[in-house]
Amino acid sequence: MKTRVGRKKFDGRKEEIVLQKLEEAFLMGCTDREASLAAGIAPSTLYEYQNKNPEFTERKQALKMNPIFIARRTVVENLDKDFRFALRYLERKLPEEFGLRNRYEFQGPKEAPVITEEDEKIIDDFQKKNEV
Repeated sequence: MKTRVGRKKFDGRKEEIVLQKLEEAFLMGCTDREASLAAGIAPSTLYEYQNKNPEFTERKQALKMNPIFIARRTVVENLDKDFRFALRYLERKLPEEFGLRNRYEFQGPKEAPVITEEDEKIIDDFQKKNEV
């Protein structure tokens, strides 16, 4: 009979329970570190498990998207309840049409403008009048 040397998988905890706790944490959008803490294992143990079980890594990524999906559904379902909320949604989804940022487009030559002697005189007079 072969005896296993080294640390047990999941530090001796039952695999089913550890995976359940990890999945609960990932459903809330937790980081790997947070999920590991919730499951009572080291992050390195999680990474080791993922290396041996690539399908778990895919599932983890899908579970981490859950809060985003819930938030998106909540936003869309409540657009008709408050026009300000709907407008804010549009500002972010279609900023070129509904965005609040001012956009300035300059046309003409890209060189610096030419300042005439008359312009300089006007600037000097303005500066003299506004000196403190």
